[in-house]
Amino acid sequence: MRVDLFDFTLPDELIALRPAEPRESAKLLVVEGDRPLVDKTVADLPDLLRPDDLLVFNDTRVIPAHLSGIRERDGNVVAIEGTLHLREAPDRWRAFMKPGKRLKAGDRIRFGRTLDSACTLGTLDATVVEKSENGDVLLAFDLSGPYLDDALREIGHVPLPPYIASRRGDDDQDKRDYQTVFARDEGAVAAPTAGLHFTPELIARLEEIGLEHCFVTLHVGAGTFQPVKADDTENHRMHAEIGIISVETAERINAAKQAGRRIVAVGTTSLRLLESATDEHGEIHAYADKTDIFITPGYRFRAVDVLMTNFHLPKSTLFMLVSAFCGLEKMKQAYVHAIAQGYRFYSYGDASLLTRDDR
Repeated sequence: MRVDLFDFTLPDELIALRPAEPRESAKLLVVEGDRPLVDKTVADLPDLLRPDDLLVFNDTRVIPAHLSGIRERDGNVVAIEGTLHLREAPDRWRAFMKPGKRLKAGDRIRFGRTLDSACTLGTLDATVVEKSENGDVLLAFDLSGPYLDDALREIGHVPLPPYIASRRGDDDQDKRDYQTVFARDEGAVAAPTAGLHFTPELIARLEEIGLEHCFVTLHVGAGTFQPVKADDTENHRMHAEIGIISVETAERINAAKQAGRRIVAVGTTSLRLLESATDEHGEIHAYADKTDIFITPGYRFRAVDVLMTNFHLPKSTLFMLVSAFCGLEKMKQAYVHAIAQGYRFYSYGDASLLTRDDR
């Protein structure tokens, strides 16, 4: 499909720079088949979901994956920034680098040091192992495993999305805001943003009406923010991310499906992992692998019935995904409505509750 079919105009003032307070006060647009669009809030979820629905959350935890440093080569020193996006080994991460075009294999990078600082305390060294066709590089750090993790916590920054980071720096508030309340498995470099709307109080209210939930893990990568540069979706290649579904969770979801209960994915990350782990017969299997699934209109969904998700960028893979889920024309109508009603967009923005087009 032509990528420009997924384009739309979004006023800059609708890009959220901070989340709603409290979290569940965010707006929620209900999109269900041919029914009229309905404006609600996330706090209304207990009245909008069915008591026998099964909610699937992504419990990944965001790490401080944005790094600043210098590259030294032949006496020349250049400031450089990097965002880690996929761990390949205890000491190796794939990363998007700026500037990255002049980097080459063998280059040494010292993160945590700036051009005007000679201090080596609180620094982290890495070697460029290779550059890929995708535009990222493979970094081999001098530290490994938990020692590397500790160093990243010391010198790394919250990896805010580009459309927020270009307007302001990260701060201590982001350390809380850009993390779900149920985050536990470290590895993501971007938040599963639909989950940001949930508070312990809201989860308790959902449980009171009988709603059950379970957790899967998709370590969201920075590739989720990469623009689609191709003119046709056939020519776009997704970046891989690590996903995990336990045997017990797969069995629990399969039992719910067999009982006719709806599977509600909280976030496109949960949906993409569930669809990656589901076979052609609709059975979900335990999963511990990379996924680079790319969902566009025409895809046949096998696992998820309802999707809660934020509002996405024009021409992005995620807007393509929701268009596959509800239909392109329906999602264009929904986004026109959301813009007219002042919904806040992107990671810290408002949410939508989507019912699958063929339900």
